[in-house]
Amino acid sequence: MDLSSRTLRFLTGQLAARRKKIGTRWRRLPVGRQALLALAHLRCGDTYAQLAAGFGIGIATVFRYIREAVQVLAALAPSLAEAMKTIREKAFVILEGTLLPIDHIAADTPYYSGKHKRHGMNVQVLTDPFGRLLWASPAMPGSTHDLTTARRHGIIEALAEADLKCWADKAYQGAGGPVRVPFRGRRLKRRKRRHNSGHAEIRCLGEQAMATLKGWRLLRKLRCSTNRITEIVKAVLVLHHAST
Repeated sequence: MDLSSRTLRFLTGQLAARRKKIGTRWRRLPVGRQALLALAHLRCGDTYAQLAAGFGIGIATVFRYIREAVQVLAALAPSLAEAMKTIREKAFVILEGTLLPIDHIAADTPYYSGKHKRHGMNVQVLTDPFGRLLWASPAMPGSTHDLTTARRHGIIEALAEADLKCWADKAYQGAGGPVRVPFRGRRLKRRKRRHNSGHAEIRCLGEQAMATLKGWRLLRKLRCSTNRITEIVKAVLVLHHAST
């Protein structure tokens, strides 16, 4: 796996603390192996069956170990209010929305994104001016518009209260307040075209955060219950911060 040993040590420490707290006496895998198992699933997208064969344990045990690790990590993820303490120190932030693909069928209308022409979950991401991932929102059905999602999570309001400038794409037209978006239209005057070019140069750095998320291969095609996706995103965010 393309992860630092620091990430493995961090998760091992968190799981060891968890076992001590609940008084675990014995398990099929030592805590370090459980951490490696969870990272293989999250980072590489290995299936339960593959992990069960590789670690010599049952599929049900794999499921329990991974779910425990994800829950432990998700509990450490900052809320938006907590993240804003760090975000306020930035010159500006970049707001991006991304769709995490899921394996639902065409009948699952709430999860179908007309923009991306596929089923998924909408996640909003805030990055610093260099494209470093700062915070990721809870996941919402893919049919939810980016601006609606950002408002429901209180992102626009939080940025306005912090008086912090924010760059975003055309999907956030009408957000108002601190959110700056490009001009719309095909026949724009030269001044507006220059503005859009500068805006795109800044906002493209936010794509690095998308690459950071998609670097965790599990997020490229989620095959779990949609109720678990928010926990998985939070777990990935915590591991990302632990490794940087």
